Parts: sequence; C-alpha cells; structure tokens
Amino acid sequence: MRSEHQTCTNCVMDTSDSAIVFDADGVCDNCHGFKNNVEPNWHTGEIGKAHIVKMVAEIKEAGKGKEFNCILGLSGGLDSSFMLHLLVSEFGLRPLVFHVDGGWNTDLAVNNIQVLIEKLGLDLYTEVINWKDMRDFQLAFFKSGVPHLDIPQDHAFTATLYHFANKHNIKHIMNGGNYSTECVRNPLEWIYYGTDMAQIRDIRRQFCTRPLKDYPFSSVLFHKVYLRHIRGVKLMKPLDWMPYSRAMAIETLHTKYGWISYPQKHFESRFTRFYEGYWLPTRFGYDTRRVQYSSLILTGQMTRDEALEKLKHPAYNPETIDEEFAYIATKLGITVEELRGYHEMPLKTYKDYKNHDAMFNLGAKVLSTLGIERNVKR
Repeated sequence: MRSEHQTCTNCVMDTSDSAIVFDADGVCDNCHGFKNNVEPNWHTGEIGKAHIVKMVAEIKEAGKGKEFNCILGLSGGLDSSFMLHLLVSEFGLRPLVFHVDGGWNTDLAVNNIQVLIEKLGLDLYTEVINWKDMRDFQLAFFKSGVPHLDIPQDHAFTATLYHFANKHNIKHIMNGGNYSTECVRNPLEWIYYGTDMAQIRDIRRQFCTRPLKDYPFSSVLFHKVYLRHIRGVKLMKPLDWMPYSRAMAIETLHTKYGWISYPQKHFESRFTRFYEGYWLPTRFGYDTRRVQYSSLILTGQMTRDEALEKLKHPAYNPETIDEEFAYIATKLGITVEELRGYHEMPLKTYKDYKNHDAMFNLGAKVLSTLGIERNVKR
C-alpha cells in the first residue's frame, strides 16, 4: 500500500489497490477501463434482445428430449437467484438447479433458495462437500497468511458444478455474472484466482493435515479448455445482454417470491460475511465494498457521495463481531485465540507461494483481444 492515500475522484477505488493508476484529474484506471473497454461493447438494447433470443433457441434445441436443457449453480445470492427466475419465468427453460453446500450457508440463504424452488415448482440438487476436507483446506489458507481465504469455498463450487455438467452431458452452464454490478473486479492482491492449481497445491503441501481425497478440484485447463473446446460446453451470461440492476432484481425477487436481500453482496455465506466484512478490511485494509460500490457508480446505480457515506461505517457489526469470531473458530474446531493469532500474523500475498499468475494474465489478454471477456483493467 502507498504511503499517501488517494481515492478516485469518480468512483471510490483507492490506493488500498497498490496497482491503481490515476490520471491528472484523479480519475482511476478502473473508470477509464470501463469507459473505453466495457461500455462500448456492452449491448443491452436491440442487439442484446436478439442475442438472448438466439441463445434461448440454441439451448432449447440442444436440450430436446432431455429432462434438463441447462444447469444453474444457485447460491441463494442476488444474481443467481434472479437468473433462476429469468430462466424459468421469462425464457421457459428447464434448468437443473444445483447447489453446493460448503458448510457455511446462512439461514437467510437457505430460506431464499427454498422459496424460489418451491414457488417455481423445481427440484434442487445439492452436493455437500466433505466437511473435514473443507475445514482442513480452509484452515490451511488461514495458516498461509494470504488474503484470499475464500478459495476453498469458491473452488469447490466451481469444480463441482463443472464436473456435474460434464458427467451429465449438459452443454449450457448459466451464470449470473454481469457487468452491471461487477464491472470493477477485485484486485488480484485482494482476491486471487481460485483455480490456480500451482498455488493450491503449494498451500496444501505446506499447511494441510489430510489428503483431501473427497474435495473436488478442477484446473482452469479443464473447464476453460477441455470442457469448452473438446466437450462443447458453453458458459452463458444472459444478464450482460439485458437491462439489469441490483434494485430491479431485489424488487422482482421480493415481490414474486418473498426473497429477502442481504446486507452486502456475497453475504449469503456466513464465512464470506466474516471474511469480506471483517477479516480483509481489518487485517489487510481491503474493503470489497469499494469494488462493489464503484461498479454501481459506473453503471449509474449509486452516487459517489452515497458510497462514501456507507464506507464511513464498517461492513461488520462491532457489537456482534466477538460472537462471529467465536462462531467461526468453533466451526473450524480451533480456539478464538488461535483464530486471532492468524489475524495478527505477518501478511502474505499470492506471490509468496507458487503460482501461475503469468499464465492467467496471458489467457486474460488473449480472451480480451478476442472480445470473449472484457474487464475494466488488467
């Protein structure tokens, strides 16, 4: 982190991202990247409508005679929940609804999933991750000292979904990712690639105490090369081709299903709520709300002043954080003192362990050049 703090004059990204660059007017590279790279190629009007019509027709044709014509991973969060509504109520598709239980669901997430499944008349397929493996893997990341503690959860969700789609020969994976609420990405030093197997293997080797035989692993080569180009599996992001906003999605889900919003993005997981709300800001100085709010500012869903006002207050509740500490420690089978010890240990980054950062960067540049994926910055 730089010695002099600076915040973008247009969004709320700041020098807690050590790689941020400002122009003479104090506008950051995230804002310029959105204006130059994302916005000109983001089509939510007639072009978007035509794209969605074609996409839905393709999925229906490929799914003829099958029980399901696509698959959706449902976390209970806003984007995946709205995607489910869209697929069934608007597109008339038959999604296999898939949930990965990593052991950290909040009661609210469980309820939100339940009301959607019941009111849409669907079945829910749930894969439960071996808790002993998840616990050991999660503790390994605490012991490593890196900021990206959520990789054990994220990797399990991604790997299980892709392996399930491959096993059952489902060719279309629906994804709730979108530019509207996610056009600014978390800096790599905050949240690193969740499928870098070199990093995962190195941290496992140094800190895991069991072989994780039942934990699902998937390399980026498996799901981005083998599945896409050999097996013909496609990842679809319909929300990028239609008008979509956080407020509209919340209102629709609440009115139609009784779905209840979370205090913050990703807070459907109790671990992520603790990790993003408390651990990252207090241990590393990384507040993921800056990324989330900046995305909303750039897409016209929040003003900068509103974001700055919210950032004056911590994402966690100071009155209940001791209870959260106790819950997380007990769930992980350690003492509160041990957990606090990890909070105070020397700071590490992904660069302190083996990694394939160069390979990921090259792949991202190639995909960006080909127009397959667009980000505000590299």
